Amino acid sequence: METALTRLTGVRHPVVQTGMGWVAGPRLVSATANAGALGILASATMTLDQLRAAVREVGARTDAPFGVNLRADAADAGDRVRILVEEGVRVASFALAPSRELIGELKEAGVVIMPTVGARRHAEKVAAWGADAVLVQGTEGGGHTGEVATTVLLPQVVDAVDIPVVAAGGFFDGRGLVAALAYGAAGVAMGTRFLLTSDSTVPDAVKARYLAATVRDVTVTRAVDGLPHRMLRTELVDALERSGRVRGALQAVRRAAGYRKLSGTSWRRMLRDGRALKHGKDLTWSQVLLAANTPMLLRASMVDGRTDLGVMASGQVAGVIGDLPSCAELVERMVKEAEDTCRRLTASR
Repeated sequence: METALTRLTGVRHPVVQTGMGWVAGPRLVSATANAGALGILASATMTLDQLRAAVREVGARTDAPFGVNLRADAADAGDRVRILVEEGVRVASFALAPSRELIGELKEAGVVIMPTVGARRHAEKVAAWGADAVLVQGTEGGGHTGEVATTVLLPQVVDAVDIPVVAAGGFFDGRGLVAALAYGAAGVAMGTRFLLTSDSTVPDAVKARYLAATVRDVTVTRAVDGLPHRMLRTELVDALERSGRVRGALQAVRRAAGYRKLSGTSWRRMLRDGRALKHGKDLTWSQVLLAANTPMLLRASMVDGRTDLGVMASGQVAGVIGDLPSCAELVERMVKEAEDTCRRLTASR
């Protein structure tokens, strides 16, 4: 299925696997790439050396194009961009809008730039700065999310920019791919659907928790870091929502200490990052500490399998997913279903 996305990135199918922290590692990314879709490596939790090693591991597993997700606000973002350029990575995706300087450096090296946006004005801004495509996530998507549904946000962005638009939030099959193309998108991006594949390294117990979830078990909470965060409702989420200020602060300090030990981050660095996060937002300091160590909460579930101690970011589609195909089986099934849907629509005219 050729679209503006496949022509831009060189992949065979207009499907993107998003850069999920602790989930989108070399095995999942390379399996996605070998299936003909665009795999995105999550790099925010990696050191520079780990990033370079992970990029090389993906390259050793596949000859197909792939991408890397970066935090535009990271202190070492420039160093990470240089690694992508040096290693010949095809696509750079961003959770936040990259600066004009980063965009310029990437464009000069021929790297495709695809920021994620949650509002039309953000899409217009990065398009004006030179982004090659935008990934638009509606409120149905997992992790930090906005308030506008994909079906409302997507056509707004498609009408506002002249670059390829990738739709995210609520997609899991070929019918959704056809719907996104009908809105004018150049493809779809999926996180939870790729998390729930046999190629994902997420522990089986965690996958089972996702598969058992209904649509009503996926919630949006501010209890973790003060920002709207879509995830599975768990005992931890319930406890955080019930916690008073003192108890919540103690929990935040305890988890922050655990993250500091794991990551090697200094208390000074965590406090500096916390002040930056708090700026302009109505967050308590306990929420700031939880936000600073949200990677620890994700790692507890996605790596260690501790569903009782970790958070499980999730799109609403978790409630309608019931199997664990390989990436190859998933992409092949999606494309066939999309083609069958198009033929059915044509025949009904």
